[in-house]
Amino acid sequence: MPSIRTITPHQKDHITVRDVLAGPLRLRSLTDDVGMDNKITDKSMHRPQLALAGYTEFFTFYRVQLFGNTEFYYLNSLTHADRVKAFRNICMFNVPCIILANGHLLENELIDLAREHNVAVLATDYDTTKAIQQLSDFLDDQFAPQLNVHGSFVDVYGVGMLFSGASGIGKSEIALDLVERGHRLVADDIVVFTQKRESILMGTGTSLVKHFMEIRGLGVIDVRQMFGVRAIRFQKRLEIIVELEVFDPDREYNRTGLDESLTSLMGVEIPTIKLPIIPGKNITVISEVIALDYLLKTYGYHASKVMAERLHDEITKRRSSRASTDQRHITYFMGDDE
Repeated sequence: MPSIRTITPHQKDHITVRDVLAGPLRLRSLTDDVGMDNKITDKSMHRPQLALAGYTEFFTFYRVQLFGNTEFYYLNSLTHADRVKAFRNICMFNVPCIILANGHLLENELIDLAREHNVAVLATDYDTTKAIQQLSDFLDDQFAPQLNVHGSFVDVYGVGMLFSGASGIGKSEIALDLVERGHRLVADDIVVFTQKRESILMGTGTSLVKHFMEIRGLGVIDVRQMFGVRAIRFQKRLEIIVELEVFDPDREYNRTGLDESLTSLMGVEIPTIKLPIIPGKNITVISEVIALDYLLKTYGYHASKVMAERLHDEITKRRSSRASTDQRHITYFMGDDE
């Protein structure tokens, strides 16, 4: 299993209602600053239908509470006194926040109850389905495991390529050369990967470093200011790892491409290529070829397997005819002397 320099995975144990307010739901607060610092400790949300009806045996009150049409139609079916009682029953559990979907609003007396119990009430114009989708994706992202990796992360022909290796081996220089050739830098030195769903790792830089890069002998440069916005990306999916190492003549390197090496990051298997470094070797061009080869494999063409099949067919022919069938590729030069 290839090695890669990482820092122990970490994960948030909570976020605040203020973080949710700044999320993608276009939320507005109906309780001003009340409850904004309440902690949310679970990535799932809850529809409190049974809790509103009075059954709270399995009420997951510590989750974000989402009111959709069902909750509102039920509340509106009650008398004013019962509606206040049902809503107070929810607030007494100290829920972190209540989100109202479909542009619904609560009457002032219920809003005052929320304020009294320090419960934030937020509203969105999204319908229930859209609100659940957006909120679920946001919460899943916020509570997803993260891993800091030492390396340079570049978008090469749309392929997220992480360069790893010992300090000083030239990761940043290769990334810089790729940027100069029109590719896009995602992060240098420290790359933060977040696991999305089961098999996707999304990478970005840190808030401190962003798109700055250290080049030994030159110092720190700002890639965005120097090459423009076309030279950077804020996020990219990790698709392949290139491990750089000083060439070892006694080591056996992959020469056929038939044996795929994988690196496991937070349980996600990423294709990995060990690339030996020797003077005069054009690593930048090879990196572009690695990206293009990955794209070919993604679309179903595997050059190593095609070549292996041709060799197998040729060996079979020679065994049967006891004669070589290997000929020049061009059978006739058609008078072209170039």
